[in-house]
Amino acid sequence: MTEPPRPPGAGDPGGWPPEPTPPSAPYGSSDEPPTAPLSGAPGGAGHPPPGGYPPPQGGQPPSGGYPPPGGYPPGGGYPTGGAYGAPSGGYANNEDKTWVLVAHFGGAAGMFLGGGVLGWLAPLIALLARGNQSPTVRAHAVAALNFQLLWSVIALVGWILTCILIGVLIGLAAMAVGIIFGIVAGLRANEGQLYRYPMSVSFIK
Repeated sequence: MTEPPRPPGAGDPGGWPPEPTPPSAPYGSSDEPPTAPLSGAPGGAGHPPPGGYPPPQGGQPPSGGYPPPGGYPPGGGYPTGGAYGAPSGGYANNEDKTWVLVAHFGGAAGMFLGGGVLGWLAPLIALLARGNQSPTVRAHAVAALNFQLLWSVIALVGWILTCILIGVLIGLAAMAVGIIFGIVAGLRANEGQLYRYPMSVSFIK
């Protein structure tokens, strides 16, 4: 006999009716957006890596990136101390700073050791030794020399007038002024500042 026809899928594994196919998810509802890169693929260009941009190498900005806030310092790279790597205090080198301190502190020491009449000696030595090579040293040395010269002369006049009591007072006062303001100028110079002495006369320019 001829077997009657069976319904579609009656003899197939899994029984009847066949399992329905799940509808496709609407656009945008999947776990991953349609434009997401494949697993392991690099991210889209134009976005910084986690943690921001790496520091510049040799003063060159990162490829395709932006400089840090404030821009890069002149000369490339980041400052390493002082004025972008220069010695602190505004001096070109340590030798200039040493002679500047000699001019100011040496003037105060000369007033103390010389009885108020030798404060000009150390600034003059600094001017002659380094003033022609460094404008900074020359400016400090000239300022100290003019001040100490004035008060050394005043002290000398006071010592000459020791025959009367006022002469001793003048000499001691001039010596004290030279010492005090010489120390103040030296402290300012140690910070990189040019101190303007009060009560000074420009004998030398």
